[in-house]
Amino acid sequence: MNDLRTEGADNPFNPPPWAGNPHLQTIFGSFRVRAWGSNPMLASAREVLLDGGMGVRLLGHHSVQPERENCPFVLLIHGWEGSSESTYMLSTGRYLFSKGCDVLRLNLRDHGQSHHLNEGLFHGARIEEVFHATRRAAQLSRGPFFIIGFSLGGNFALRLAMKSSENPIPNLREVFSISPSLDPHRATIAIDESPYRPYFVRKWKKSLRKKQALFPEIYDFTEVLKLRTCMEMTESIMKYYPEFPTYMDYFRRYTLTGNALAGLTVPVTIIAAEDDPIISADDIRGLRHNGCLKTILERRGGHCGFLDPFPFGCWYERKIMSLISRHEVHS
Repeated sequence: MNDLRTEGADNPFNPPPWAGNPHLQTIFGSFRVRAWGSNPMLASAREVLLDGGMGVRLLGHHSVQPERENCPFVLLIHGWEGSSESTYMLSTGRYLFSKGCDVLRLNLRDHGQSHHLNEGLFHGARIEEVFHATRRAAQLSRGPFFIIGFSLGGNFALRLAMKSSENPIPNLREVFSISPSLDPHRATIAIDESPYRPYFVRKWKKSLRKKQALFPEIYDFTEVLKLRTCMEMTESIMKYYPEFPTYMDYFRRYTLTGNALAGLTVPVTIIAAEDDPIISADDIRGLRHNGCLKTILERRGGHCGFLDPFPFGCWYERKIMSLISRHEVHS
């Protein structure tokens, strides 16, 4: 039986009607205007290289509270073709830092300024290196440890929670997943059928050009760069991933629908919107729950939006901080 429990009714996301459009919420969620102004988190950030195992290195930016001990430590994971410098990473990190949290903004392989660190090419199924790097990050914690992931990063965060259920990440208290891509094949098709296709295609091609320039003896993306949709590019690039017989085998490797999260022993909170233009709310509703999984499915919010007061305030930032504070009280 599907035990879907929608949480958050006591404090729902309720923007004014003029700010409720899902595309407005989605687009402004990544607009630089949200990150304007002073940011003490950035002022205290230092670059760290996290060991991902098997020679893999992942780049992060670690900000520590200067005059506080035993504070919550939050690892942030960006979405596909985002980075540690994405607006939502800077905004959420700044808010949490202002509330007394240490923050580490992680770059997935080949995101941000990290293409040179690893010869191999990024793909969404590379969970082992992120898990290994997260365990290393947890060693930097001076208090309870939390993970927040956005979109594809939300998918990674959920897989980290599942892996921690088998091999515990030290001091991990809860995982938060914002607008997670649970069915990557379905999400890729949705992107291609949306106004966001040119944005993602352009950013992916820019990343591939950078990788090819760094490793010209390995990569030649000439044909891939001629294509116009994410699905076409995915199919074309599969030759660099011989571990996957087909692109559907690749997508299935990190699909998290149905009972994929039934084995959770780590508390997880998913925050998503019914009007998300990229992620299907049916995927969220279709999850089979256990006592560790909570779902907050709001009527509005777009994809990683939830901006209120629009465009500078963020509802999910306040919601997550309230949940982190409960752990502090009971720790």
